Amino acid sequence: MRTTTLIFIFLLGYAASFAQDSTQAQLDAMKNDIASLRKPENSHFMIRGFAQFGMDASSDNVEFNMTSFNPVILWRQGDKFLFESELEMEYMSNQFSLNLGYAAMSYKVTKGLTIKVGKLLLPFGAFGEKLHPSWVNRMSEAPLGLGHDNGMLPMADLGVEIRGGIQLGKSKLCYSLYVVNGPRIKDGTMGQTEAGQLTWENANDNNKNKAIGTRISLLPLSNSSLEIGLSGYYARPGNELSPYANDSTNMDLNYKDVTALLTAIDLSFVRKIDAIKGVVDIKAQYNTTNVSDAVYLNPDDTNRHTNRYTFANNSTSYYAQLAYRPSMLENKFLKNIELTGRYSIYNTPEGSLWESKQTQFSFGVNYWFSWRTVLKIGYQSTDGAPMDMSSMSSMSSNSTMSTVNRFQIHLAMGL
Repeated sequence: MRTTTLIFIFLLGYAASFAQDSTQAQLDAMKNDIASLRKPENSHFMIRGFAQFGMDASSDNVEFNMTSFNPVILWRQGDKFLFESELEMEYMSNQFSLNLGYAAMSYKVTKGLTIKVGKLLLPFGAFGEKLHPSWVNRMSEAPLGLGHDNGMLPMADLGVEIRGGIQLGKSKLCYSLYVVNGPRIKDGTMGQTEAGQLTWENANDNNKNKAIGTRISLLPLSNSSLEIGLSGYYARPGNELSPYANDSTNMDLNYKDVTALLTAIDLSFVRKIDAIKGVVDIKAQYNTTNVSDAVYLNPDDTNRHTNRYTFANNSTSYYAQLAYRPSMLENKFLKNIELTGRYSIYNTPEGSLWESKQTQFSFGVNYWFSWRTVLKIGYQSTDGAPMDMSSMSSMSSNSTMSTVNRFQIHLAMGL
């Protein structure tokens, strides 16, 4: 009995010692992980972004505007995790606005595959994801139909994305596939003249369907000077329930089966050419939005039998842009000058209450103080523009259209 007791005490003590060693080993492993993350090469914090200040002059008004500051926060944890976020701070029309442009976490699975979750900056076309920062955009404003304020395309949304690249000999193939909340369709219950328009960046989804999008781009040249991209996006933007469910005379109007298909093709060519002693930068993008047929309520007709209308809900926009900078000249002033020009078109659905056909010419001269600080001096003429150029969503068939000419001076800085 005494021998058995001694053996039991020995085993108990050994087990306690083993457990203590195991716990200590776990603590040591955690300390090593924390120490590893604290190493500068494994954990890094950075603030970048951009800022802009400008002055616009037209025949009716001269004003300082376009004051904005967009800090971009980057945090890398180890070799696999990255967090990125953009805050949009703007002061215009006597109002200050603060918005979250995007905020996403990325996990690097392999060299050619990354997973992102959060509010994503969507790679639909090239302008929204790559060219919208004020110091990257060679012109003072976004092309017609693009951008946050008057956009016909998605810029950012909540969801998940996989992206990466594949080496094809001397060429490269880049890909992206994402699933997000998607747009909503304006049904006319609020802002009846805007019925049929799509609204983007919805924090709450209005149905169980999700939007699916993709962009595939090819860089066929070994120096990656040329990129051609194709984008597609499909969504069901309608609510499951009729917006007129409590209105017995209009409860037949329902948009749950409405679909939206968007496509885009984009091109970028940047090349230093010895013969002209400078860099040529060409950008172009063509976009289409096709929303399936639906019946809307006509606010100007009170007759139950005739107050319905429909239209082919198709919009198109495109732009082509050329910039030239004689960077190979010896003169320090001339080599920092850049000549720019852009032609842009935006057509909204014919027969809708927000129908429009806009054409815009822009040209200017930029001076680069450094590789990310630029002064833009330009002239812009927009034909068929609403009198209030601040928002396309305010357009209707009753809006006053005109030709708006503006002289612009904008200073943009990348942080």
